[in-house]
Amino acid sequence: MSDTDSQSQNASKKPPAPPGMLRSSLVVGMMTMFSRVLGLTRDVVLARFIGAEAGADAFFVAFKIPNFLRRLFAEGAFAQAFVPVLSEYRARGSIAAVKHLIDHVAGCLGVTLIFVTLLAVLGAPLLTMLFAPGFVGDVYKFTLASEMIRITFPYLLLISLTGLAGAILNSYDRFAVPAFTPVLLNVSLITAAVVVSPYFDEPVYALAWGVLAAGVVQLLFQLPFLMRIGLMPQPKVDWHDSDVKRILALMAPAIFGVSVSQINLLLDTVLASLLPTGSVSWLYYSDRLAELPLGVFGIAIATVILPGLSRQHASSSPEKFSATLDWALRMILLIAIPAAVALVILAEPILMTLFQYGKTTANDVAMSSLSLRAYALGLVAFMLIKVLAPGYFARQDMKTPVKIGVIAMGSNMVLNLVFVVPLHSYWQIGHVGLALATSASAFINAGLLLRGLRREGVYTAKPGWVRFLLSLMAANVMMAGSLLWVLPMLGDISLLGWWERCVSVIMLCGAGLLVYVVILVLAGIRPRDFRPAR
Repeated sequence: MSDTDSQSQNASKKPPAPPGMLRSSLVVGMMTMFSRVLGLTRDVVLARFIGAEAGADAFFVAFKIPNFLRRLFAEGAFAQAFVPVLSEYRARGSIAAVKHLIDHVAGCLGVTLIFVTLLAVLGAPLLTMLFAPGFVGDVYKFTLASEMIRITFPYLLLISLTGLAGAILNSYDRFAVPAFTPVLLNVSLITAAVVVSPYFDEPVYALAWGVLAAGVVQLLFQLPFLMRIGLMPQPKVDWHDSDVKRILALMAPAIFGVSVSQINLLLDTVLASLLPTGSVSWLYYSDRLAELPLGVFGIAIATVILPGLSRQHASSSPEKFSATLDWALRMILLIAIPAAVALVILAEPILMTLFQYGKTTANDVAMSSLSLRAYALGLVAFMLIKVLAPGYFARQDMKTPVKIGVIAMGSNMVLNLVFVVPLHSYWQIGHVGLALATSASAFINAGLLLRGLRREGVYTAKPGWVRFLLSLMAANVMMAGSLLWVLPMLGDISLLGWWERCVSVIMLCGAGLLVYVVILVLAGIRPRDFRPAR
């Protein structure tokens, strides 16, 4: 076969041109929305079965530890280091180089994860002491958490390999499959709670096994799609490989740069374990609601723009790079500000509708609503970080986000002491201080990231921002006014059944959304204003 024929065949096997960012963001957003809605269903089920009791606190700690590390080894630091390099290799058009990169990264990542998992399983009590020191004096909670960590921690190995597969698929513009994969975790946990838990003397153990089963299913689900594009990894371990060294060099600082908010949330868990029983669960339920818009829109947009930014940087297109960031920032503000306003105003009705059943009491909802409002105040910053950080990672600049992340994390620790101690001492709501500190440090993080991009000339705002921000302000003020006006008309929704609560809250949210959209339209904002620059 001639070289020309071979090149023609290789060209024919190349994936199609990447779809538009808006269309890709909508695909990822829809899939993620389905996953998050199912995730809320999962949390409703958990609230019914385990509430905010000691067993619930123990499970959430056991689940949060591998889930936190997942953000480092899977879609967090690893993805931010791996995707730009993979996109660069793809842009050069060498399939052999791409396959070499994937094989060696898969081998080294797999070996590292097996080692970390074995250490964690053997040292589970030490992990409990480290991440939940408040459990040490409670034999029941400490033992429960330690035993469940041994069950849940292998999830880190499985979900990180799933993250590798998802990063490859995202780099080749197959966004829907990785976005759908989290649905399987929710299905697994719902099944464990409803079907399997009655067979256990301690029902929360069923949830721990459900986490492990989800890891297996999620990994197996993505493998056929890797085979379809001819990029199924064949793991090879070689720590001296230049590609592996390059990924590790980028990944080490990215661990801090991309995961600061997660580290802050984990610190919240550590401190919450020292607070009254229920604090860990109150933070969990409120964080889950705050994560809904973040996961559906913030992560969806960030997932889509990273490969595009990486290709634009590799092809030396600074104008397109800046325009992509500008589009992402406008999209985030369009969604994040009204979501934050709505969560602050409607925190209690939403939590009551979702969780106040079975073992979850009215006091649990009241406590969770306070921390939800505190998280909502930082929602804009949480979402901005998701799209500002790729502006550094796509250029393979990992050091700057690290420096900013360290500043933000240090600020969070100081603010924890400033907020938590007074709130806990005087009002017994120290968990609210944890959420406030996390939100405040997120604004510090986002502000420094934006300043850095502007200072380096990487991002320059396009015309029209003043008009856009004034329109957003007017729309959000009118939406907030309408929600505050209509909310008292609902009365005490705790007296209503589940279906009536849902209808009431959906109608209220729909009315607020309608007012928001109408005001934007009257202000002259149109869908064409959010088309990504070509």
